Amino acid sequence: MENRCENCIVRQFNSLRAMSKAELKKVSDSKISKTIKKGEALFEEGEKLDGVFCVRGGVSKLSKLSSNGKDQIVKLVSKGEVMGQRSVIAEESTNLSAVAVSDMEVCFIPKEIISDALNTNPNFAVEVLRHMAHDLKEADDVIVNMSQKTVKQRMAEAFLYLKKNYGEDEEGFLKLSLSREDYANVVGTATESCIRIISEFKKRGFIKTLGKQIGVVDEKQLKELIKGF
Repeated sequence: MENRCENCIVRQFNSLRAMSKAELKKVSDSKISKTIKKGEALFEEGEKLDGVFCVRGGVSKLSKLSSNGKDQIVKLVSKGEVMGQRSVIAEESTNLSAVAVSDMEVCFIPKEIISDALNTNPNFAVEVLRHMAHDLKEADDVIVNMSQKTVKQRMAEAFLYLKKNYGEDEEGFLKLSLSREDYANVVGTATESCIRIISEFKKRGFIKTLGKQIGVVDEKQLKELIKGF
């Protein structure tokens, strides 16, 4: 019963909250629950999606391959979010790839169910538009950050973002552990530059490291760096 959409608290965080009980029953009857291991792809850029993915647990990175063959991570998607809505609604190939950065639990909802609800439920259509508009705003912010902030400022922002949104463990390390390559792809730099900046931040006492783990030590100094002080 806990896997039924009608009883799932996750839907309160996304556009599914605007569905009627009858619509949610259809979703529950047709959805497929999947376990995605860390490093596995949910979908690839250019793929035609037959439905959307609702995240019940775990984190995925959404990235786009540039002309020089480098991935640019544009967003981290976590519990409660839906992936693939734009592609399904526009009936276009997906513009991004989605790869799990931690083990994930997702529900795959066939596009026919989404399309039917969009055509018959105005409240659901408005919720979908609202979430898509929010994604566009985030994309605008990424563009501005890339053009107006230095790599060091973007790196500091990434650490504070991960701390705020995913928390720390008992030792003060970020719960969501990204590879150095992922950090580089988030801020838009070479992996070697990312490693140098992490080393510099550690020497200046901004962060601490243990193997692949990173912890925020001086949040105030990172914020000052972001402001340009």
